[in-house]
Amino acid sequence: MNDVEKLTKEAIANGGILAMLYFDIHAKTKELVQELGTGFINEMIHRNGVVFALGEIDEPAGGDEKTNWSSSIQLKILTKDFATLGAICMANSPYSVEILRPDEIKLTLSNAHSLLGTMSAVTAEYKRYILTKISSKDEVGRMQENLKKRADMGKRILKKDKEEEK
Repeated sequence: MNDVEKLTKEAIANGGILAMLYFDIHAKTKELVQELGTGFINEMIHRNGVVFALGEIDEPAGGDEKTNWSSSIQLKILTKDFATLGAICMANSPYSVEILRPDEIKLTLSNAHSLLGTMSAVTAEYKRYILTKISSKDEVGRMQENLKKRADMGKRILKKDKEEEK
């Protein structure tokens, strides 16, 4: 058994996930597609929670005065857990995901909490971005006021919890 297979089996035994992710990439030039793809793969390799990743960039196609160059990236990735894979998918939107191993996924409560927290944060950021782009200045002001009230309420709850701990 080679080192990669040994590492893969060990990671999966401890909750890891081996998957193939597929992405599309577009840019104005063939070279830029290749550079962006290489940078993206490198970013995935060094991402927290990634045990290893191996990516391939297809030969860019298209590209004329009216259209961008485009390509596909296939990324074989081993993550330490399902929450890491979920966070990568939410942040980078692959057009397809194929879980290679294990055959069944079991989540610990802490892993489920982590995944749900990441999902909530990403969704909140998207909602904030969309709402600030389509809302009037008055509506944005009301949203910010509501967020301030929510934060103040959170502070009061945290303060109350700390007082109860004493």
